Amino acid sequence: MKGTYLGEFEEVVLLAVAIRAGDAYGAAVVTEIEQQMNRPVNLGAVHSALNRLQEKGLVTSAMGGISAERGGRRKRLYTVTMAGRRALEEIRQLRNQMWDTIPKTAWS
Repeated sequence: MKGTYLGEFEEVVLLAVAIRAGDAYGAAVVTEIEQQMNRPVNLGAVHSALNRLQEKGLVTSAMGGISAERGGRRKRLYTVTMAGRRALEEIRQLRNQMWDTIPKTAWS
C-alpha cells in the first residue's frame, strides 16, 4: 500500500465516491464533482485518481452488473474503505482545526 497523503483532487474524488455510496463509477464521480464544485472535470483525471486511491487502500472496486444502456458492458464501482473514511475524517479535523486558529485580526 502506498502512503495515504491525499492531494486536493484525490480528496475531492474520495469525497465524491463517499457521496455516491453504492453508485460510484467514473462518470458518476465526474458528474458529482461537477455539480458540487461547479467546474468541469476530466474523466481520465478521475480514473487516474481512483487508481491512486485504490493503490493507497482508500477505495476498493468491483465490477457491477451488465447494463443495456452501456451496450452490455459492466461498470467498475468504487467504495470508500475504512482507511479512506479515516483519511477523510483526519483531513476534515485538520482543516477545521486550522480554520479555528485563524486570528480574527486576519480578516480585517
